[in-house]
Amino acid sequence: MPRLFGTDGIRGVANVDLKPTLAYALGRATAHRLAGPGRPIVIGQDTRRSGDMFAAAIVAGATSMGVDVHLVGVVPTPALAHITAAGHFAAGIMVSASHNPARDNGLKVLDERGLKLDEAVEDELEQLIWTSEELPSAPAEKLGLAIQDPKLLELYMSHRLDLAKATPSSLRVVVDCANGSGGIAAARILEATGAEVQVLFNDPDGININADCGATSPGALARGVVERGADVGFALDGDADRLIAVDASGCVVDGDAVLGVLALDRLARGRLPNGALVVSVLSNGGLQKTLEDAGGQVIRTPVGDKYILEGMLVSGAGLGGEKSGHVIVREHTTSGDGIVTALEIMSVIGRSGKTLADLAATVPMLPQQPRTIPARHKDQWEGDPAIRRAIASAEARLGSSGRVLVRPSGTEPAIRVMVEGPEAALVGELADTLAALAGERLN
Repeated sequence: MPRLFGTDGIRGVANVDLKPTLAYALGRATAHRLAGPGRPIVIGQDTRRSGDMFAAAIVAGATSMGVDVHLVGVVPTPALAHITAAGHFAAGIMVSASHNPARDNGLKVLDERGLKLDEAVEDELEQLIWTSEELPSAPAEKLGLAIQDPKLLELYMSHRLDLAKATPSSLRVVVDCANGSGGIAAARILEATGAEVQVLFNDPDGININADCGATSPGALARGVVERGADVGFALDGDADRLIAVDASGCVVDGDAVLGVLALDRLARGRLPNGALVVSVLSNGGLQKTLEDAGGQVIRTPVGDKYILEGMLVSGAGLGGEKSGHVIVREHTTSGDGIVTALEIMSVIGRSGKTLADLAATVPMLPQQPRTIPARHKDQWEGDPAIRRAIASAEARLGSSGRVLVRPSGTEPAIRVMVEGPEAALVGELADTLAALAGERLN
């Protein structure tokens, strides 16, 4: 039986392979393992139509165990993380599939510190989920209560507004909210800097989250920035835990470039602890070379922002993130927060007097080509001799300055291939060849 928890919680197609019965069992398991009578949990969700269904199922499960549940409603995932810790909850559960399309949904469990769970605790929860009906339920007079508590969002807003007020700006900004949960907070926070803020894709209808917009599809934002003559654009994803930037000319500045800009600025100011930046194995080799040439160091982890945070805690680093746009600035937050990332970029622009394009140009990237291939048997790639031979051949052609990374997706039934090297044409050719072969062999 495959593991329920992937790199970012439990995900699947809503009401197909991720059913409300599983959310109910998760509510019972979380209440039993992490909470208990007198120790409530808090639930947030993004704007997907299926969110209410899953939140209701979690409530039913947790309250049946005698645990109170506070429902904060539609909030960004980093907001729920902040609320869980600041509100002294035993745990938090975010109902969101982040950057995935609206048909998907997900269940992310946070501990009392607002952090994603260790894998050992996830494994315990998984066992409890499968046996949830055997857990001792509360008698009728001791059932938990469901408490609508949208004012909890102000715990997050107050903190982020203070950050914004400490980042004065006169920039003209366009923010793409991906028709997701970041729309309830992004404009208000960014405007608190003094910036002129225009908002795109903030009209969620339950099925348009991430649809041709947001961090996974920044083309519309790029056009909007140019058409409006803005200085910078920011694209959030559906739950606002990641951000992709766009410069004034409409060029996309991805997470690696953003991390480079922030790291170089902090290194120059003596504000990068141990001179260290933590990134995943997917981050561009150009980012690593740039920071090392400047006197810093890069520490790599497996893919997933929880592994980034673990690497930061172990190394003492204060900055980390992923190419996808997850950025963690430990002095402000212990999770990726696209709105905080936007504030950090605005701060560097204001302090340096340079445009985002000029700043990004200081972090030259190696040609890199990612591919995502639907794969019914995504976990079998390592045992396939044809795929192994093709990878070895590609690595030989790339030489010591290139690399190939193949891994199963932790959030969807797919295999991911990444090829990086000094020659763009060769990188593209090898990425296409490996992707085609994986599609043939793993379906």
